[in-house]
Amino acid sequence: MTRNEDRIAGLLLAAGGGRRLGGRPKALLEHRGRPLVEHAVEVLRAAGCARVHVVLGAAAEVVRERAELTGCVLVDNPDWEQGMGSSLRAGLASLAGTGASAALVLLVDQPGIGPAAVARVLAAYKDGTSLVSAAYDGVRGHPVLFGASHWAGIAATATGDRGARDYLKTHEDAITLVECGDVAQAYDIDTRGDLVHLE
Repeated sequence: MTRNEDRIAGLLLAAGGGRRLGGRPKALLEHRGRPLVEHAVEVLRAAGCARVHVVLGAAAEVVRERAELTGCVLVDNPDWEQGMGSSLRAGLASLAGTGASAALVLLVDQPGIGPAAVARVLAAYKDGTSLVSAAYDGVRGHPVLFGASHWAGIAATATGDRGARDYLKTHEDAITLVECGDVAQAYDIDTRGDLVHLE
């Protein structure tokens, strides 16, 4: 593991309640015989994130009981129903004072994104001012990497389900895009129809 990877924390947003999935928390959806949240943590670790913070919300206690998350920092987001923005704020706040110089953000409901894509985004990190995003056929997507100098600005603008979208739009010139369309598929597990992607 390089020193850079040691300074980048994996930040997994796994608080969603799966409203369009009949209220099934996304973290607990089964994929390859285990909860999605376990799968996503393993992706971050396999790509090189030694430290992983996991933001929980819907059914947080049940997720703690059922999922194997040893070694992760578990962050409760009591405001998870307000959307992904609240989870991003909670996750970034949990990294304050840890010495991390960047956060690599992955969403729990995108199992088509594996270690290869995450590692590419990690490799584009330069320092605490870095802004890096995976791209799929040139279109920005996840995962994204936020240098620590951007955390306050992102937290100030992360509302509803927009996450960091508004911040990234106003800092477009600073973003390093890393094409990942050849190694990952950026679909979301949002509706019952999307469940076909789970194995």
